[in-house]
Amino acid sequence: MQIGSHSLPNNVFVAPMAGVTDRPFRQLCRAFGAGYAVSEMVTSRKDLWLSLKTSRRANHDGEPGPIAVQIAGTDAAMMAEAAVYNIDRGAQIIDINMGCPAKKVCNKWAGSALMQDEPLALSIIDAVVQACAPHGVPVTLKMRTGWSQENKNALTLALAAESVGVQMLTVHGRTREQGYKGFAEYDTVAAVKVALRIPVVANGDITTPEKARDVLAYTGADAVMIGRAAQGRPWIFRETTHFLATGVHLAPPLVAEVRRALLAHLEDHYSLYGELTGVRSARKHIGWYVRGLPGAEVFRDRMNTLDDAAAQLRAVADYWNVLADTMDRMPVATQSPALEMME
Repeated sequence: MQIGSHSLPNNVFVAPMAGVTDRPFRQLCRAFGAGYAVSEMVTSRKDLWLSLKTSRRANHDGEPGPIAVQIAGTDAAMMAEAAVYNIDRGAQIIDINMGCPAKKVCNKWAGSALMQDEPLALSIIDAVVQACAPHGVPVTLKMRTGWSQENKNALTLALAAESVGVQMLTVHGRTREQGYKGFAEYDTVAAVKVALRIPVVANGDITTPEKARDVLAYTGADAVMIGRAAQGRPWIFRETTHFLATGVHLAPPLVAEVRRALLAHLEDHYSLYGELTGVRSARKHIGWYVRGLPGAEVFRDRMNTLDDAAAQLRAVADYWNVLADTMDRMPVATQSPALEMME
């Protein structure tokens, strides 16, 4: 895989997810084999660039390259300025968000809402590409299949984006109207791949190595992007890359390895957010890790009452120590729907 001058180690990526893919989570996924990771979306509003929330999202300290930053907004000039602002702060790839289905984003006509206004969407893409070109920074685009079932225009926008210089395109196989309901469809992804020369990435409902293999075969896509399936299970990336290369499953990770990874993740998380915010925002990550494990519900209830980092770390370590005494490896993940569900 190649994006501009950047060579990627494999074609299994972690999807940008607001409130999830911060720097600690991106580094964790990369350590577990993800070939590429994009930041949470960064606003194009200049008045918010110095806010604590945006500064955390734009933090790339110690992050391995290429550093990819996703920007979101509704004004072409502002988006171009945001691209340059992030390049000046270390971004090596700029990704345009036209895929987020969240109401608070779409109500402002950003994210996937832009797919309703093709001229505006194309003006933003063109402005960002032109702003990045003097810096030698490639621009990528993430979109959905369309706004609604009756208005699937991903192919039209994809062709237009390629014509103005976008160098990679990711398509989530749902419309904005669907949100995350139902099943992703991959016929639109396949149609986009056939029509474009640039790399195309398939996204949506990729939850197992087998599903990644099937989606790649069905769509002809160059890569897959995994989102929610990586929450609490970041080793899905190494499992998937190994399976795609060999056709053989890796054994699930040792409980002791997951314990080490989780504790290191929490330490990194606290360093970015500080103790108060870090402890609270870490709860969702901890909950994802223990989902479906013995005693998880009781542990979560207790863990959610803790307000300081030391106590939270100690509780997590104690839980995993008990778990390691009863089981050697993590449970095998539940298999995803078969290929026929893709359509």
